[in-house]
Order: sequence, then structure tokens, then C-alpha cells
Amino acid sequence: MFKNIIDAVTGGGDKQNHRQTVKGTVVLMKKNVLDFNDFSASLLDRLHEFLGKRVSLQLISAVNADDHGNGLKGKVGKAAYLEDWITTFTPLTAGEAAFTVTFDWDNEEIGTPGAFLIRNNHHSEFYLKSLTLEDVPSHGVIHFPCNSWVYPASKYQNDRVFFSNKTYLPAETPISLLKYREEELENLRGDGKGQLQEWDRVYDYEVYNDLGNPDKGPQHARPVLGGSTEYPYPRRGRTGRAPAKSDPKYESRLNLALSLNIYVPRDERFGHLKLADFLSYALKSIVQVLKPEFESIFDKTPNEFDSFEDVLKLYEGGLEVPEGVVKVIRDNVPLEMLKEIFRTDGERFLKFPLPQVIAVDKFAWRTDEEFAREMLAGINPVMIRSLEEFPPASKLDPKVYGDQTSTITKEHIESNLEGHTINEVIIERKLFILDHHDALMPYLRRINSTSTKTYASRTLLFLQKNGTLKPLAIELSLPHPEGDQHGAISKVFVPEEKGVENSLWQLAKGYVGVVDSGYHQLISHWLHTHAVIEPFIIATNRQLSVLHPIYKLLHPHYRDTMNINALGRQILINAGGALEVTVFTSKYSMEFSSMLYKDWVFPEQALPQDLLKRGVAVKDSSCPHGLKLLIEDYPFAVDGLEIWFAIKTWVQDYCSVYYKDDESIKKDAELQSWWKELREKGHGDKKEEIWWPKMQTREELIETCTIIIWIASALHAAINFGQYPYGGYPPNRPAISSKLVPEKGTPEYDELLANPDKTYLKTFTSQFKAVLGISLVEILSRHSSDEVYLGQRDTENWTSDAEALEAFAKFGKKIEDIEEGMKRMNNDEKLRNRYGPVKMPYTLLYPSSEGGLTGRGIPNSVSI
Repeated sequence: MFKNIIDAVTGGGDKQNHRQTVKGTVVLMKKNVLDFNDFSASLLDRLHEFLGKRVSLQLISAVNADDHGNGLKGKVGKAAYLEDWITTFTPLTAGEAAFTVTFDWDNEEIGTPGAFLIRNNHHSEFYLKSLTLEDVPSHGVIHFPCNSWVYPASKYQNDRVFFSNKTYLPAETPISLLKYREEELENLRGDGKGQLQEWDRVYDYEVYNDLGNPDKGPQHARPVLGGSTEYPYPRRGRTGRAPAKSDPKYESRLNLALSLNIYVPRDERFGHLKLADFLSYALKSIVQVLKPEFESIFDKTPNEFDSFEDVLKLYEGGLEVPEGVVKVIRDNVPLEMLKEIFRTDGERFLKFPLPQVIAVDKFAWRTDEEFAREMLAGINPVMIRSLEEFPPASKLDPKVYGDQTSTITKEHIESNLEGHTINEVIIERKLFILDHHDALMPYLRRINSTSTKTYASRTLLFLQKNGTLKPLAIELSLPHPEGDQHGAISKVFVPEEKGVENSLWQLAKGYVGVVDSGYHQLISHWLHTHAVIEPFIIATNRQLSVLHPIYKLLHPHYRDTMNINALGRQILINAGGALEVTVFTSKYSMEFSSMLYKDWVFPEQALPQDLLKRGVAVKDSSCPHGLKLLIEDYPFAVDGLEIWFAIKTWVQDYCSVYYKDDESIKKDAELQSWWKELREKGHGDKKEEIWWPKMQTREELIETCTIIIWIASALHAAINFGQYPYGGYPPNRPAISSKLVPEKGTPEYDELLANPDKTYLKTFTSQFKAVLGISLVEILSRHSSDEVYLGQRDTENWTSDAEALEAFAKFGKKIEDIEEGMKRMNNDEKLRNRYGPVKMPYTLLYPSSEGGLTGRGIPNSVSI
């Protein structure tokens, strides 16, 4: 009896005394809670549950390995099951459900749990958000963030594994978890074979061989981008679809109606809220299906606006839709999108929100000051550079393109330099250029063979005493009619306030807007954010375990990117897609972006390096961040530098938790594999470039991660979410020109004299393309209701490391302080470039936002 009392107190005796139960809470979202409900799935899941086909979980030990032929994997506990599935009802709108699970715990066998296996024996998938263990002996609460779709067990070769929120470098991983860590990465890499299915989780690389559709005819063919010196490109995610029938080097296309089903790894697909938002607003882009019907709506001059007042009707009254068009809409538009076309708020179809650029003053956008200000605070503020030689020279090969030197002379501009000479303002670094000459000239002859008629352009600007830029001259150039080797044929326009010279000057500014809009959409936006970041997403998921600190650092900045890029390839940048219809480069759009990828240099994507390269900043140790801006009131650069260095400080603080010296970087096997694969496969067409960081030092890691986060968050925000505020009014940011400058003695010139506004609108703004363009930028400029912004995470318990959590909290507070500073600057009337003649404050780098069309907010990722 005495022995029994001692055993009861000490836990000795029978091994059963080591056993007890541990309660857990599983948070998940059933398939049937999505907006598009699958009622049969819900019923079948309940039937499976009733028949004993349940959802099981097994804890994996982080401290005790099974050495009996199991590869030293951690010991696995007894299966436990989600409780009360049948009686736990979830609302028929999006929502989470919590389930209890009770584990039979053996402290000697399992010890500390470091992971768990889950097996879904139901009919349908569910979204597993987290598992939380309560009152684990000697440990208290243990969190397992999951955030992943779990499909029925029949879809997998092995049960899914999820790890706790502890962070381990590869060499520091407990031996019992190491094999699970390695196997999970192998699963994510796949075998490179076959067509990938909805439930697959495979991340793999492919070239852009899915833009053209040669099976529809040669006019639908486009070059394969990537894998060649002629057309280099970043890689995109592999889908494994069958090759095209007419040409096996192309991948077959999905039917337009199946666009939402394009493969990306399941966890990269939009969440339910994002999908609902996207579908609602994506409707308007479908007007391309209805082109003939919409053209019939328009008045006596089909496809043309007769006046600026006509354009304003798009925002004031909308367009009434005849019954015949309504029938076409019903026949062509998926049911779930119709709630946007037949609004319940009484609005007529095609009534757009009023863009900010005309909200205060309908015509201030036409001023020279606003034209120049948008190069500093508009949607493409990454192009302007200091002019260090006059006249502007060309870097194009003179053997191929002849003499491409600018024809702008001193006589064109010296009268507007506040009494200075050309040499003086160049020495004083007050002369700037927006140069779209060299990039465009090699493609211009082909582009102008389409319905587009436009020019390569150079725009010279002078920094005035009041801090604003004054446009001095615009040069518009065409290839020589007798051949490229003869150089360019150029015209120079200078500011004039009255008469036909003023009308020509307004046209010249419009052509600059066309070229800048196309460059912005194809290069600054698509190529330099969307396309270049996708290989980082693929490499990270293939080579960095979820346990790895750098995975945890970068993962929030990848959210939704692969999905939006896949949709882009399906309906936006493909042959005949919305971009080819709305941007001046037409069918040459994507190969044009391939040509510009040749100039992409990863280290120069760092904002300080970019500003130095463009000559708009110089190093100065006496200035904040060691940089002096030559244009002090340069809103993108001023706000961007604050955000850049906040990100870099956060990355530095975080990396310092895990890497104490350079040697730890070199010894990190996963990190080295990640960086090697990124260079050699993800950006494989640039693998021989000497500028790639070697990833041998902490500083290289910190700078690399800062660049990745900057591109995905702040850079994308700065060039994306202003698209509707500025470009939602097409005359301000025209994207296509259909006529060249009218020549004296022609009917077009006479019309310019008689009605310059109508000539401007006929040149740049056709009704159908304007409506399609507005529709497109409205979609691209909206924040979804579930967006996660810089300084935030969607999972509270993303790591168990207190130092990392503390550093992140510090980062979040810094981001809030920076936003308050931006607001103060926007109230400083001396900073004229922050609001301009249009009285539109610069908010594109405000970190926070609500959902919708706000013109502000920095999402963590390229999510739209």
C-alpha cells in the first residue's frame, strides 16, 4: 500500500502513468462557406464523418526519434479526430469554424511535439488555418500556423505535415524533424512531369510559352519569352498543360471561361474574400467580349468623344444599356459577376467613380506644371533622370540605327532657364529628362505598322527656384523612311500659351503620355514587379522550409502574386488580351518587355541605387540616409526612402536574430540552394551576370531580402494604386495614339485650327478603348477587403521567437510614424509637388488603407 502511494505521487510504476490527454483547437474553413457554395460537398462530408471516415491528426515528437528503419523521424502519437464535425454548423457565408481535438499524450514517447500529421478522409477539401495545443506539460501553449488547403487523402501520396511556429536553420533542426523538413520540400518541388491539378502543391519553372495561341492561326502567335538570348525573361510557374497542336513549343491555352481555373499551387490561389472582390470588379473588363454591341451604343461619331464634356459623362451619368446588349451580357457573363452589372444602387452600367485628378479641377491636368509633377508623384515616377550632356545622346548602335542624337538645340530652351545658360544648369544639376527614345526606337517601325501611330520621345525639364519642374521641350522622333541606318526624323515642340502652337504643344504632351503609359504598364509595372518577383516565390517554396527564418520573413510578400500573374497571362498580357487592346505597343507588347528585361539589374532595384543611377540623388553623409535628392520635393523618392530604410532596418534586426556572422550564411544549405536556384533557373537567362550578390555575407542577405520586400510591397504600390486616380481619366494618361501630328495644308491640320480639343480626343481617346482602359485600371487600382498591409501579418503567432516578434512590432510602429510624417508634408504648401495644380495630395506610399479605390496603401505583396 505504501508503494502505491509513492507511485501515485511520483508518477512511477506502470507506464500508463505517463499518459494523459492534451486538448487542441483546430481552426478551419469548410469548403461550403465560400460565396459559391458547394452544398453537395457539405452533405457528403457529413456522410463520410457518419461512416467513420473522419479527419485525423497525429502529433510528431520534436525530441524523440524512431530509429527502427524510419530514417530517425520523430515518433508519431496515436491518431486523434476532429470532434463534433456533424453538429458544428458554419454560416453559409465566409467564416471559420473551431473544432476540438483530444490527443492521447505519452510524455515519454512524444515529449515536445514539433509537428503533426493530418489526414482528411472526407469527400472535399478544407482550409486549415491553425492548430493550438493548450496546457502541454512543461510547455504551455504551442501554436501550429497552417494556412493551407487540405484535400482528401486520396489526392496525396503521404499525409500532410505541419510544423509548430518554432524557427530553425537547417543545421539546427532537431534530428526528429529533419526528415519531415526535407520530404516536405521534395513534395513541393514535384517531379517536373505531367499536368498539374487543382490539389497539387508543386512549384516549378516554365518559360512564357503560353501567351500565344498558334492553334487559332498565325496572327495569334507570339514569341516564347525566356530560354533564349533573343527573348530573355523571368520564369513563371509551370502548369504542365499539353502542348499546342500546331506547334509543340507552345503550351495550349485554357478556354476563356475557365480562366479562374488556371493552375497555381493551391495555397497561392486567392482567398474567398479576394476572389469575391475580384469577380465583382473584373466584370467590366469583359466589355471586350461585347465590343460590337457597345460600339452601337455610341453616337454619330462611333468610337470618338466629341468633347471633354463627353468624357466626363462616364463619371456623371454613365451609359444606358439597351435591352439587346443586356441579353448579350447575360449570355456572356458568368452569373456571379452579374451583381456588378445590374447594380442595386440605381447606377447605370459603365458609370465610373470620379478620378482624383479631375475631382477638384476638371482641367488642371492640362497645365505644364501638372504634366511635369506627375513624373515625380504620378504612377511612373521611376523614369526621370538628370541630364548630364547636351544635346541628349543615344546609346543605340549607330551602325544599325544611324545618328540618333537629339535635335533639341540651345535656342529651343535657353529662354526658359531663368537667365542661366545650358552649361550652367547642367553643372548645377538642374536639367532633367524623361527619355523614351532609345527603348522605343528599335520597335517603333513595327508598332506603327499596327493601328498605333506614335513617336519615340524625349522631354527636357528645368528645376525652378520654387522646386517645381518646367517642361522646356519635347522631341518626337520616327524611324527614317529610307531605313533605320539613316537615323531618326524628329520634330521639336516648345511650350506656347496660345494659338496653334499651344495646340501642337498639348498634342506633344499627349504623345509623351502615351509612351510613358505603355512603358509604365509593361516595364515599370508588369516586368519590374509582377514578373521579376515570381521566380523568387517559386525558389523560396522549393528550397526554403517553412521552418527557415528567411521563408518566414519573405512569405507574406508573396501572397496572391502567382494567382494574379497566372490570370494576367490568361486574359491580360496574352495575344489579343486586354493589354494589347489598350496599350500602344499592341501585339509587340510582351516582346518589347523582353527587350527591356535585358537591362534589368537586381542590385539596382534597391531604391537608393536606383536614385543614384538616375542621377536624381548624390551621396552626402550630412543628409538623412546618406543621400541628397537633387529635386528636394520629389514625393516618390522622399516617401520611398523612408519606407526603404524602415524595411532594411527590420530585415537587419530580424536576420541578426538567426545569423550571428558571415560564416553562418555560408553554412546554411537551404539558403545557398535557394540563391543558386533563383539565379540559375528562376532568372536563368541572367545566370552569367556578375552583378548577382554572392550570398556569402550577412549584408548581402539583408540587402537581397530588402530589395525583394521593396519590390513586392512599396514599389508595386507606388506604381499600381494610382492608376485609376491618374489614368481613370484617359485624356490625362492616354495609352494609345491613332494619328500622327497633323501637317500643315492637310484637313487634319485645319481641324486642329478649328477644334483643337476634338483633334486631341480623336488622336488619343477612342470611346471603346477608353472604356476598356478605364475598366482595367479600376480593377487594378482596388484593394481587396482582406488585404494585409506593410507592417502587418495575417497570422499573429507566425513565430515563437520573442526577439523576432519584438523587431516586427518596432517595424510596425515605424511604419505608422512614417505615415504621420507623410500627412504632415502633404499639408505643407511650400511642397508644391505633393499636391500640384490638381490639388491631389501624394498618398501612394501611405502604408495603410481601407478596401476599395483609395489611391493609398502598401499591401505586403503584388496582390493585384
